[in-house]
Amino acid sequence: MKEKDFKKFMKTKLEHKKRTGKQMRYLRSLGHHLKPLVMLGRDGITDNVINAADAVLGAHELIKVKIGNGCLLERMEAAEVIAQRTGSEIVQVIGKTFLVFRENPDRKDEHRIKLPA
Repeated sequence: MKEKDFKKFMKTKLEHKKRTGKQMRYLRSLGHHLKPLVMLGRDGITDNVINAADAVLGAHELIKVKIGNGCLLERMEAAEVIAQRTGSEIVQVIGKTFLVFRENPDRKDEHRIKLPA
């Protein structure tokens, strides 16, 4: 996926989820200190990777995914596929790392990410 296509994709995603710029900045700031919990290797995105990402999103809501050197997928494509198959949204893509977010209403209130208004 080209940079131009990705920006268009992100714009439609943001409009669909109705996240404000302030909310996206807040999520990026939270994600800055996270360590990658999901790693993509030379096999790319398999069902096991999707299941792992889904489970981690359920537990943490915001996760960082690292694309390994052996992975043949483009970073934008990998981010889009993970977000689409886990029902999450892309927050940020930098280098070979990206952040995805999915709210979990089943988590206790004190453990949920509270987005600014």
